[in-house]
Amino acid sequence: MKPPRFAYHDPASRSEALALLEMYGDDAKILSGGQSLVPLLNMRLTQPAHLVDINRLPALSYIHEMAGNLVIGALTRHCEVERSALVRQLCPLLAEAMPYVGHAPIRSRGTLCGSLAHADPSAELPAVLLALGGHVHVEGAQENRTIAAEDFFVSELQTALTSQELLSEARFPITPPRSGVAFIEVSRRHGDFALVGVALQVTLRESGAIDVAHIALFGVAETPIRAHAAEALLAGNRPDAELFRAATEQAIADLSPTTDIHASADYRRAVAGTLVSRALALATSRASAHARER
Repeated sequence: MKPPRFAYHDPASRSEALALLEMYGDDAKILSGGQSLVPLLNMRLTQPAHLVDINRLPALSYIHEMAGNLVIGALTRHCEVERSALVRQLCPLLAEAMPYVGHAPIRSRGTLCGSLAHADPSAELPAVLLALGGHVHVEGAQENRTIAAEDFFVSELQTALTSQELLSEARFPITPPRSGVAFIEVSRRHGDFALVGVALQVTLRESGAIDVAHIALFGVAETPIRAHAAEALLAGNRPDAELFRAATEQAIADLSPTTDIHASADYRRAVAGTLVSRALALATSRASAHARER
């Protein structure tokens, strides 16, 4: 299959790219890694009149620490994030999720910010950003905005990003001490989109009680979802099997997954519970080990 006709633009500066987006609006799409956009073009599920290629803007590729966040630029490839020692140090949940993103050839071209902007509800990276309470920074020709993950993912393949804005960077809060993470998903084959998945981080107090838990589920709704009620149940309590059972039940209590050709709603809901339970045990065990190392 071949894409529809479009005008191709390769701006040499960020201001030029933003001017093109402002000029063409809904008729334009941004091309970064192309691992989501090009298949949609080939299947003619999207038919933009203009394609704005930002690959001549290398200043948009970076990974660094800023104001308590791990900051990743719009042109940073998945493989760069996967291999980054800084990512492993500052945001282990993101590091653990990266090998699940597609396959190696996809990770060599695809971008983290592109995945967030695409907003597939079964994708790994939106769930990680949501679980950690991260933000995205978006730029337009007239103004810039910072949007919380909770407000950014609107529906399936829909975000709060306007057609005249560029998602220029993602910001993941740095993992605090005495924390443990777990990223678990079930898919038909490794590298496929998840049927169900969970991204989870637990931070312990010096007493051994849970200080705060971050839980996001994906593949079970039109967007990744945060299990706030389960997080509240865990906070302040000492971890044990009974607490984890209650938190797991709370995490899946309001889930209403859809049925499709890959899995039934009942299957997704049951697997979500199993994954939350396993992730809680694994993340807490890792948090305890890190606490003993300090």
